[in-house]
Amino acid sequence: MYARAFFLLMMLLVLIAWSASAWAQIPPPLPNQPSLQSPPVPPAAPRPDSTARAVKRLSRPKVLQLELEDADQAVVQRYRYRTLLPDSLAALREVRDLVLSLQTDAYLTASADAMSWSRDSLHVRLYVGEQFRWAHLRNGNLGDALLIRAGYREKFYANKPFLPADWTRLQQRIIAEAENQGFPFASVRMDSVQLRGAAIEGRVVLDRGPAIVFDSLQIVGNTKTRKQFLTKYLQILPNQPYSQQRVEAAARLLRQLPYLQLKAEPEVRFSKGRARVYLLLDDRSANQFDAIVGVLPNPNPGIGQKRVQLTGDVTLNLRNLRGGGKQIGLQWRKVDVASQQLDAQYVHPSFFGTPLEVAGTFNLYKQSSAFVTLRPRLQVTYPTARAGRITFFTERRSSRLLTDPTFKTRTTLPDTIDSEFNSYGLEYSWNALDDMYFPRRGLLASLQASVGNKRIFKNADLNAALYNSVPLRSTQEALGVRVEYYYNVGRNGVLLTRLRGEALINKRLFLNDLFRLGGLATLRGFNEFAFYASQYAVSTVEFRQFTGADAYVFLFADQGILQRGLVNDKAWDAPTGLGAGLSFRTPAGMFQFVYSIGRSNNQKFSFNSSKIHFGITSRF
Repeated sequence: MYARAFFLLMMLLVLIAWSASAWAQIPPPLPNQPSLQSPPVPPAAPRPDSTARAVKRLSRPKVLQLELEDADQAVVQRYRYRTLLPDSLAALREVRDLVLSLQTDAYLTASADAMSWSRDSLHVRLYVGEQFRWAHLRNGNLGDALLIRAGYREKFYANKPFLPADWTRLQQRIIAEAENQGFPFASVRMDSVQLRGAAIEGRVVLDRGPAIVFDSLQIVGNTKTRKQFLTKYLQILPNQPYSQQRVEAAARLLRQLPYLQLKAEPEVRFSKGRARVYLLLDDRSANQFDAIVGVLPNPNPGIGQKRVQLTGDVTLNLRNLRGGGKQIGLQWRKVDVASQQLDAQYVHPSFFGTPLEVAGTFNLYKQSSAFVTLRPRLQVTYPTARAGRITFFTERRSSRLLTDPTFKTRTTLPDTIDSEFNSYGLEYSWNALDDMYFPRRGLLASLQASVGNKRIFKNADLNAALYNSVPLRSTQEALGVRVEYYYNVGRNGVLLTRLRGEALINKRLFLNDLFRLGGLATLRGFNEFAFYASQYAVSTVEFRQFTGADAYVFLFADQGILQRGLVNDKAWDAPTGLGAGLSFRTPAGMFQFVYSIGRSNNQKFSFNSSKIHFGITSRF
């Protein structure tokens, strides 16, 4: 009996000792924590016997309850915050985000002073405080011109909320201005800070650091491009104040040159007050010779003509002549059986040692036996470091009718006329593509506007009385826009979206004044130059699936809307082109094949009217 009693006593002592050690592992409840620390973990609910009931209890949402001063109620109501959160961590993050939002809006002393858990609720004692304001921000040692360029205005920093983000942006703008004036190691700080209640007063001070000038360009790689040309093209000139803007723009400007391949971002090395810029460049095959053949159905075959007609396109481009960036281009196109077009171009960059680029173009178009149009153009382009390319141009468009024996017997004017249009214009273009030939991402945009005088000449073969109702002199305007955007889709897919449009504004337009659309370059699925239009817009969606660095298959859809704004013909049309193609490299050059069909007012979707284009582009 005593032995049994002793055994029971020993077991009781063991149980008491085990219970004490288990309770010792549970920390005592902690007091409310400051705002920068996490509150204690909410007390765990006792584990039920059923697993399903345990999962249900763990999935209970947490309720956020704020304790505020009466004066702070109206302030906090302006902020959107959730009061019902899925779990404890989400509730803590919601409190943190609310405090940060208050501090961002100039409530710099806002904090969560105390947080505690009660079952499934988080109780937070939130302190908002006063909204700090600028009393005055004075100019310390900065020049007034620099502050104005940085966006500083005294009224912005007088009796306004003190927003840390605004002060940060001002610092960044001041530093950017200093970096572009030869002080790449500049820093900005606020000096003589005084706090009067919730009002902040101080001076903005710039520590410029050492003055730096450009030393030279160093080209690393295999290229024949001359350093003198790149120095003027990039405007990184020796002994000029260092400009971070010029360095950052160098990569974008170099990617616009089709004959250079930028292997890495430009590098800058500083030594003894001078900055040397290193460019990692290689030449790429940019001289171009290609020939494209089009196989098109002949809708109205004449006597001795075939039902299928061939069109052609031959292009020759010579770029970077003698390493100086000069370019010569020539293109001949056979539009149909009797119509042809010739284009010529010459580009001379760094004209007389300036950053200006001078170019001349010439276009000749012969429309069967109806008329001939000549368009010489002279333009001057300034490539800016930040805003793309700005071009000023003058153009003369002269159109003359060819001899027609029916003119002497006509009682009305024909649809075409002898005219001349001398215009002056401005063009702005922006190129942010990652590659000139095979872009995968980026933006290409251009906008053009011109105005000039149009003169109509009387044809000697037509009755002079037919011109009585026609204004022989008038003002004519022309507008043009083009936007292309490339972005990646999936692993090797690229989606291209494009919008092109032009408008011609004049009191009296004739057929040979209008824009010509249709064909591989503008609206696929139709014959070359099948449409005349005084205003048009063509949108394109094209998906390219790359199978290699320079090989891809593609699907496309072209949708146009155009108007022929003649006196007796103001018809509208909305042509649609659909098709597919492929492009890949061969030993002879890049081979491209395009199959397309189109629908318009005068053509239905039909395989009998489909178009096939194929050709080889050779670069050397």
